[in-house]
Amino acid sequence: MSTVLASSTDSTPPGATPQPLHRSRGYWASVWLRLRRDPVAVGAAVVVLVLIALALFGPWIAPSDPYQASMLKRLKPIGTQGLPLGSDELGRDMLSRLIVGARLSLFIGITPVLCAFVFGTMIGIVAGYAGGIVNTLIMRTIDVFYAFPSVLLAIALSGTLGAGVVNSLISLTIVFIPQIARVAESVTTQVRTRDYVEAARASGAGPFTIVRVHVLGNVLGPIFVYATSLIAVSMILASGLSFLGLGVKPPEPEWGLMLNTLRTAIYVQPWVAALPGAMIFITSISFNILSDGLRSAMDNKG
Repeated sequence: MSTVLASSTDSTPPGATPQPLHRSRGYWASVWLRLRRDPVAVGAAVVVLVLIALALFGPWIAPSDPYQASMLKRLKPIGTQGLPLGSDELGRDMLSRLIVGARLSLFIGITPVLCAFVFGTMIGIVAGYAGGIVNTLIMRTIDVFYAFPSVLLAIALSGTLGAGVVNSLISLTIVFIPQIARVAESVTTQVRTRDYVEAARASGAGPFTIVRVHVLGNVLGPIFVYATSLIAVSMILASGLSFLGLGVKPPEPEWGLMLNTLRTAIYVQPWVAALPGAMIFITSISFNILSDGLRSAMDNKG
């Protein structure tokens, strides 16, 4: 009997080398592998990481005090000794102000998206899972805000609340909540009709348990990718508010505010005046490319 059992359990042909078992990759491991194979997305990720490093360590790596003014050094061109990127209208070092300004610019650009991601996801999941009259009431209220262009809504809210960093964060958060809520509601409506959700509901699981266990894990990915694409828009809107005088107040080094203060110097030192705009462009395009690469990696079914 032992001989029969041994022969039945050993399926390896005589003389053949046993093949090792390979564990299949998880979904997020596959997404990470596909993302690493995209050189454009990796390059954008490197730029984003460098910008985040500047935001975190900018005050310590800046070559000089970004607030120190000198009328003798005002509007120096790029390449001036001691001023590699020139100076602004008050003689402050542009390189130091750009480095230190990365912290405030990224903070104002990323924080509203994170807050809108939290609140918009909750609103969208509740509306999508509940359906019926609850969905109608929530989404029609969301549509009131969604109907306005983002730029006009941000300017109107900031003008009503007043200038300042906190008010800019509140305004931009309100602008992005409807957009994320619509995506969350759409994805949740699709997920709630899946077989595993129906099985969990038939087994007696409550709505909170179903949402926490079965819905969140399947909707957070698409919502997160969409929210990542909004960071570029948030950066531009935040800089625009500062440019219009509705955001950061002087003398803080913020890229949009720097564009505003340097606009009168465009005919004297155009390259120096364009530097804050170049930083906004590089940051926005990097987040856009990274978001597109992440979306492609998640949508790949191969």
